[in-house]
Amino acid sequence: MSNRMSRGEFIALIAMMFATIAFSIDSMLPALPEIGAQLSPDDLNKAQLILTSFVLGMGIGTFFTGPISDAVGRKPVIYGGVSLYILASAVAWASSSLELVLAARVVQGLGAAGPRVVAMAIIRDLYAGREMARIVSIAMMIFTLVPAAAPMLGAGVIALVGWRGIFVAFILFALIIVLWMAARLPESLPVENRRPFRLPLMVAAAQEMFAHPTVRLSILVQTLCMGMLFTMLTMVQPVYDVIHDRADSFPFWFAVVAIVSGSASLLNAAIVVRVGMRRIVTWALGAQILITSGVIVLHMTNLSPQGGFALFVFWQTTVFFMAGVTMGNLNAIAMEPMGHIAGMAASVIGSISTVLAAAIAAPVGLLFDGSITPLTTGVLAMCILAFGFMLHMGRIENRVPA
Repeated sequence: MSNRMSRGEFIALIAMMFATIAFSIDSMLPALPEIGAQLSPDDLNKAQLILTSFVLGMGIGTFFTGPISDAVGRKPVIYGGVSLYILASAVAWASSSLELVLAARVVQGLGAAGPRVVAMAIIRDLYAGREMARIVSIAMMIFTLVPAAAPMLGAGVIALVGWRGIFVAFILFALIIVLWMAARLPESLPVENRRPFRLPLMVAAAQEMFAHPTVRLSILVQTLCMGMLFTMLTMVQPVYDVIHDRADSFPFWFAVVAIVSGSASLLNAAIVVRVGMRRIVTWALGAQILITSGVIVLHMTNLSPQGGFALFVFWQTTVFFMAGVTMGNLNAIAMEPMGHIAGMAASVIGSISTVLAAAIAAPVGLLFDGSITPLTTGVLAMCILAFGFMLHMGRIENRVPA
């Protein structure tokens, strides 16, 4: 890499690119009540679509950004993605209808896929082996702090200038990234190493992946795990606000939960070699079924307000923790047989699972009725399905000769 950028500066820039997604989702959580009151007063639940519409756009963008960057270079794709992101943020800021905000959020998600996906490709261009793993680990450690801080930042912006100011913060954040990258980071993919973009190759890769039973099952389970996570994200703020009357302290509690559940990656790293990826995912889903079932039963006993709130915070933490333990392992399981099309497979897996997860989370979120029943039953149903798929995956692996 060019001497213009030190390793520490490179890691900081990459971490900011990774953080685009978390910042764009989590900082919106405190704004949902005001957005619903202003733009959808007849159906406040529709404000939750602010989150899933962004995720939908991000999932679609994930399908294309990696392969396009292989064809034209890394920096042009980030420039294009950030430009879309900024334009969509400006439209959302000026919008007077929820429908226009939602359309802008889809485009914003398309743009955010650029820096998020291409950042990993840049690391792969410049580093290899253990050094690459080290760079990614450090960047991801920094990235895990963003979900903890984003709601607090969003709440601060709202207190100062209102919910529309969050979209201005998005624009400033994106400008910092693109100007920093333009000034300091050279293009990491030489022209001679670029590969033409061919849509038929991506379609063929998707067909090959879904023909492989283990890959197919891992994508389905990853979709359901992401669906649980996105469903929790869409409904968590209304639960704190409407059910527990803790809207003011929501950013604090969300930060605590995010930090505690962030330790999931450390636990997984410590045991994955000894236990194995499939077992860890299966055990995590089984544990979540038991925990969620217990939460449903306990809420039927008419807990005190304090007890009900403490139970929900505990359960929220376990759902986030479960996602942290399972997502990386499921992605690795899906990628393992696809080494010959690794780059293409990564885009296809990320795109399909994200889009389908958003399609699951959006209607479940709209069922919020002033209780946690839609959330708990939705998570439980997805968890049971995912657990069944993992048991089936184990039976398939046991039938394959060693």
